[in-house]
Amino acid sequence: MNVPQILLASQSPRRAELLDQIGIQFEVISVDVPELLKAGESPTEFVQRLALDKARAGWLASDRHLPALGSDTIVVLDDEILGKPVSTDDAEVMLKRLSGRTHRVMTAVAVVKAEQEAIRLSISEVSFREIAEAERKAYILTGESSDKAGGYAVQGQAAVFIEKLQGSYSGVMGLPLFETAELFKEFAIDVI
Repeated sequence: MNVPQILLASQSPRRAELLDQIGIQFEVISVDVPELLKAGESPTEFVQRLALDKARAGWLASDRHLPALGSDTIVVLDDEILGKPVSTDDAEVMLKRLSGRTHRVMTAVAVVKAEQEAIRLSISEVSFREIAEAERKAYILTGESSDKAGGYAVQGQAAVFIEKLQGSYSGVMGLPLFETAELFKEFAIDVI
Protein backbone atom coordinates (compact mmCIF):
# COMPACT_ATOMS: atom_id res chain seq x y z
CA MET A 1 0.00 0.00 0.00
CA ASN A 2 1.30 3.43 -0.96
CA VAL A 3 1.36 6.01 1.82
CA PRO A 4 0.56 9.57 0.69
CA GLN A 5 3.40 12.09 0.95
CA ILE A 6 1.22 15.13 0.24
CA LEU A 7 -2.35 16.31 -0.16
CA LEU A 8 -3.25 17.52 -3.65
CA ALA A 9 -5.73 20.39 -3.33
CA SER A 10 -6.93 19.95 -6.90
CA GLN A 11 -9.34 17.76 -8.84
CA SER A 12 -7.22 18.11 -11.99
CA PRO A 13 -6.41 14.76 -13.60
CA ARG A 14 -3.45 16.45 -15.33
CA ARG A 15 -1.87 17.47 -12.02
CA ALA A 16 -2.44 13.97 -10.65
CA GLU A 17 -0.80 12.48 -13.76
CA LEU A 18 2.22 14.79 -13.41
CA LEU A 19 2.70 13.91 -9.73
CA ASP A 20 2.49 10.22 -10.68
CA GLN A 21 5.14 10.87 -13.31
CA ILE A 22 7.68 11.94 -10.67
CA GLY A 23 6.73 9.22 -8.21
CA ILE A 24 4.90 11.31 -5.63
CA GLN A 25 2.21 9.53 -3.60
CA PHE A 26 -0.71 11.82 -2.86
CA GLU A 27 -4.26 12.03 -1.62
CA VAL A 28 -6.69 14.33 -3.42
CA ILE A 29 -8.55 16.77 -1.19
CA SER A 30 -11.42 18.87 -2.49
CA VAL A 31 -11.23 22.63 -1.92
CA ASP A 32 -13.47 25.46 -2.99
CA VAL A 33 -11.50 28.64 -3.61
CA PRO A 34 -13.14 31.54 -5.52
CA GLU A 35 -11.08 32.42 -8.59
CA LEU A 36 -11.86 36.12 -8.68
CA LEU A 37 -9.36 38.79 -9.70
CA LYS A 38 -8.96 41.51 -7.07
CA ALA A 39 -8.90 45.18 -8.10
CA GLY A 40 -5.38 46.20 -9.14
CA GLU A 41 -4.06 42.63 -8.99
CA SER A 42 -1.59 41.71 -11.74
CA PRO A 43 -1.81 38.31 -13.48
CA THR A 44 1.36 37.22 -11.64
CA GLU A 45 -0.04 38.23 -8.25
CA PHE A 46 -3.40 36.62 -9.06
CA VAL A 47 -2.06 33.19 -10.04
CA GLN A 48 0.30 33.06 -7.05
CA ARG A 49 -2.45 34.09 -4.63
CA LEU A 50 -4.79 31.41 -5.97
CA ALA A 51 -2.17 28.67 -5.69
CA LEU A 52 -1.40 29.68 -2.11
CA ASP A 53 -5.11 30.01 -1.22
CA LYS A 54 -5.75 26.49 -2.57
CA ALA A 55 -2.81 25.02 -0.65
CA ARG A 56 -3.94 26.77 2.55
CA ALA A 57 -7.52 25.54 2.05
CA GLY A 58 -6.23 22.00 1.50
CA TRP A 59 -4.15 22.18 4.67
CA LEU A 60 -7.06 23.53 6.74
CA ALA A 61 -9.49 20.91 5.38
CA SER A 62 -7.17 18.03 6.25
CA ASP A 63 -6.01 16.30 9.40
CA ARG A 64 -2.90 18.49 9.05
CA HIS A 65 -0.37 15.70 9.05
CA LEU A 66 0.70 16.09 5.42
CA PRO A 67 1.76 19.15 3.43
CA ALA A 68 -0.87 20.42 0.98
CA LEU A 69 -0.06 21.37 -2.60
CA GLY A 70 -2.12 23.96 -4.47
CA SER A 71 -1.63 25.12 -8.03
CA ASP A 72 -3.24 27.43 -10.54
CA THR A 73 -2.67 28.05 -14.25
CA ILE A 74 -3.65 31.09 -16.29
CA VAL A 75 -3.21 32.12 -19.91
CA VAL A 76 -2.26 35.77 -20.45
CA LEU A 77 -2.59 37.62 -23.77
CA ASP A 78 -1.83 41.34 -23.92
CA ASP A 79 -1.84 41.43 -20.08
CA GLU A 80 -5.41 40.06 -20.06
CA ILE A 81 -6.16 36.79 -18.31
CA LEU A 82 -7.99 34.30 -20.49
CA GLY A 83 -9.72 31.99 -18.04
CA LYS A 84 -11.66 28.81 -18.67
CA PRO A 85 -14.22 29.29 -21.44
CA VAL A 86 -17.81 29.53 -20.22
CA SER A 87 -19.22 28.26 -23.51
CA THR A 88 -18.16 26.92 -26.90
CA ASP A 89 -18.57 30.43 -28.31
CA ASP A 90 -16.22 31.74 -25.63
CA ALA A 91 -13.68 29.02 -26.48
CA GLU A 92 -13.92 30.00 -30.16
CA VAL A 93 -13.24 33.65 -29.33
CA MET A 94 -10.21 32.70 -27.19
CA LEU A 95 -8.70 30.44 -29.86
CA LYS A 96 -9.27 33.11 -32.51
CA ARG A 97 -7.45 35.65 -30.32
CA LEU A 98 -4.56 33.24 -29.70
CA SER A 99 -4.25 32.33 -33.40
CA GLY A 100 -0.96 33.46 -34.91
CA ARG A 101 0.17 35.04 -31.65
CA THR A 102 2.41 34.39 -28.66
CA HIS A 103 0.90 34.29 -25.19
CA ARG A 104 2.18 33.56 -21.71
CA VAL A 105 1.12 30.66 -19.53
CA MET A 106 1.68 31.21 -15.82
CA THR A 107 1.45 28.36 -13.36
CA ALA A 108 2.02 28.90 -9.68
CA VAL A 109 2.51 26.04 -7.26
CA ALA A 110 2.42 26.35 -3.47
CA VAL A 111 3.00 23.98 -0.57
CA VAL A 112 1.68 24.63 2.94
CA LYS A 113 2.35 22.77 6.19
CA ALA A 114 2.06 24.01 9.79
CA GLU A 115 4.09 27.22 9.98
CA GLN A 116 5.75 26.70 6.60
CA GLU A 117 4.58 28.07 3.24
CA ALA A 118 6.44 28.31 -0.04
CA ILE A 119 5.50 29.18 -3.60
CA ARG A 120 7.08 29.01 -7.05
CA LEU A 121 6.03 30.51 -10.37
CA SER A 122 6.61 29.16 -13.86
CA ILE A 123 6.11 31.44 -16.86
CA SER A 124 6.21 30.00 -20.37
CA GLU A 125 5.68 31.53 -23.79
CA VAL A 126 3.52 29.65 -26.27
CA SER A 127 3.33 30.65 -29.94
CA PHE A 128 0.35 29.47 -31.96
CA ARG A 129 0.37 29.22 -35.72
CA GLU A 130 -2.59 30.70 -37.59
CA ILE A 131 -5.64 28.55 -36.83
CA ALA A 132 -8.34 28.42 -39.49
CA GLU A 133 -11.96 28.81 -38.43
CA ALA A 134 -12.79 25.23 -39.45
CA GLU A 135 -9.89 23.95 -37.31
CA ARG A 136 -11.04 25.98 -34.31
CA LYS A 137 -14.57 24.65 -34.62
CA ALA A 138 -13.37 21.05 -35.07
CA TYR A 139 -11.12 21.37 -32.01
CA ILE A 140 -13.92 22.74 -29.85
CA LEU A 141 -16.09 19.78 -30.87
CA THR A 142 -13.50 17.45 -29.27
CA GLY A 143 -14.49 18.86 -25.88
CA GLU A 144 -10.86 19.49 -24.93
CA SER A 145 -11.30 23.25 -24.68
CA SER A 146 -13.80 23.12 -21.83
CA ASP A 147 -12.36 23.61 -18.35
CA LYS A 148 -8.94 24.64 -19.71
CA ALA A 149 -7.35 28.05 -19.24
CA GLY A 150 -7.25 29.76 -22.63
CA GLY A 151 -9.54 27.11 -24.10
CA TYR A 152 -6.87 24.57 -25.05
CA ALA A 153 -4.91 21.60 -23.71
CA VAL A 154 -1.21 21.48 -24.63
CA GLN A 155 -1.16 17.70 -24.09
CA GLY A 156 -4.13 17.15 -26.40
CA GLN A 157 -5.02 17.81 -30.00
CA ALA A 158 -4.22 21.52 -29.64
CA ALA A 159 -0.55 20.51 -29.78
CA VAL A 160 -0.82 20.84 -33.57
CA PHE A 161 -1.48 24.58 -33.14
CA ILE A 162 1.71 25.18 -31.15
CA GLU A 163 4.54 26.43 -33.31
CA LYS A 164 6.90 27.06 -30.39
CA LEU A 165 6.93 26.66 -26.63
CA GLN A 166 9.59 28.33 -24.50
CA GLY A 167 9.57 27.34 -20.86
CA SER A 168 7.97 24.45 -19.04
CA TYR A 169 5.78 21.97 -20.92
CA SER A 170 4.54 20.54 -17.61
CA GLY A 171 3.90 24.09 -16.41
CA VAL A 172 1.69 24.75 -19.43
CA MET A 173 -0.03 21.44 -18.71
CA GLY A 174 -0.81 22.60 -15.16
CA LEU A 175 2.03 21.70 -12.78
CA PRO A 176 5.63 22.79 -13.42
CA LEU A 177 7.62 19.75 -12.33
CA PHE A 178 10.98 21.49 -11.86
CA GLU A 179 9.49 24.14 -9.56
CA THR A 180 7.36 21.54 -7.79
CA ALA A 181 10.39 19.34 -7.10
CA GLU A 182 12.27 22.38 -5.76
CA LEU A 183 9.39 23.07 -3.37
CA PHE A 184 9.33 19.44 -2.27
CA LYS A 185 13.03 19.69 -1.32
CA GLU A 186 12.18 22.55 1.05
CA PHE A 187 9.59 20.32 2.73
CA ALA A 188 11.89 17.26 2.82
CA ILE A 189 9.64 15.34 0.39
CA ASP A 190 11.58 12.83 -1.68
CA VAL A 191 11.04 12.99 -5.44
CA ILE A 192 11.49 9.87 -7.60
